[in-house]
Amino acid sequence: MNSFQIKTKVAFGTNSLQVLKEIKNKNVWIICDRFLADGEGLQGLIGQLDVSNNVHIFTDVVPDPPISKVASGVSEAGKIQPQVMIAFGGGSAIDTAKGIYYFAKRLEKINISTFIAIPTTSGTGSEVTAATVITDPTTKIKYPLFLDELIPDMAILDAQLVVTVPPAITANTGMDVLTHAIEAYVSKAANDYTDALGEKSVQLTLGFLTSCYDDGRNLANREKMHNASTMAGMAFNCANLGLNHSIAHQLGAQFHVPHGLANAILLDAVIRFNAFKNRDTEQKYAEMARICGIASRSDSNETAVRLLRERIVQMMEHMQMPRTLTDAGVAKEKVYAKMDEIATNALKDACLPTSPTTPSHQELKEILEQII
Repeated sequence: MNSFQIKTKVAFGTNSLQVLKEIKNKNVWIICDRFLADGEGLQGLIGQLDVSNNVHIFTDVVPDPPISKVASGVSEAGKIQPQVMIAFGGGSAIDTAKGIYYFAKRLEKINISTFIAIPTTSGTGSEVTAATVITDPTTKIKYPLFLDELIPDMAILDAQLVVTVPPAITANTGMDVLTHAIEAYVSKAANDYTDALGEKSVQLTLGFLTSCYDDGRNLANREKMHNASTMAGMAFNCANLGLNHSIAHQLGAQFHVPHGLANAILLDAVIRFNAFKNRDTEQKYAEMARICGIASRSDSNETAVRLLRERIVQMMEHMQMPRTLTDAGVAKEKVYAKMDEIATNALKDACLPTSPTTPSHQELKEILEQII
């Protein structure tokens, strides 16, 4: 038996932040990074909250949230006793909030009635997923957690919050969306429902990502990408991900390559590997290419997959993205020195079980060599 569930209520479109006005007489705790705390975005959010609320702010958020920051938040939660938690920011802020939420509840430090996620990038889809990723800086391993209780009760998608995202971050986070949608689509756990979400997400990303990169102030295009990100999140929350993310997690932990960029650098090589190793997966990639208008019904599966890969490369070139780890500033010697460790850890990653193919240790190293 299969199942499909969307727990999160999604508010989206113009002035969607106004839904916060419904919160009254609560202890509200906002989790965001220092940059957002010092900007107009946070003040705009707070301005939507009724004055009857008691608002607290936690800003100890950094990229690739480490265990220590989560522990700091758990300690703070015990003092504040929030009733409503709002994760405000990109993937790091939402991941940090989820980690705090999970461990604080386990230690019986909080009793939160409503968990709200408000993304300020169109990328992780974390606002609707059961996933969070916590990093151990000592071992340099990223630990993905998948727990239904981590799924936010509400997501607020306000495209106004992403119009000022710089082009490079727009590119990285947008390619993360594309990777989420494609990996969920070819996952062993994919079904008709996740396929529908994945297909639409890929269509929107192919149609609007480069436009957002070229003109970040175009609100209509930004809203399409914001929706694409959340739909991809809904898809992989049920279907999980695969080999691409298994390796990308290690690239982030070892070399601090931004997560979306790591996924983008890997995507062509992983699609090629999966399609070659598994004909059913090749068929799905080809079907995605046809649905998105990249390939025609008369094209062979091999041709359709090649056209899909070429389109991805063209997008990356248009957005001036690094195509290799060397281009991204990682020295070849460092990659070769860590290659065995990366391969070993990637094969243990929580995303790998639903990958349509499982590489050997040697095959995984060969994929890494392609992106050096």
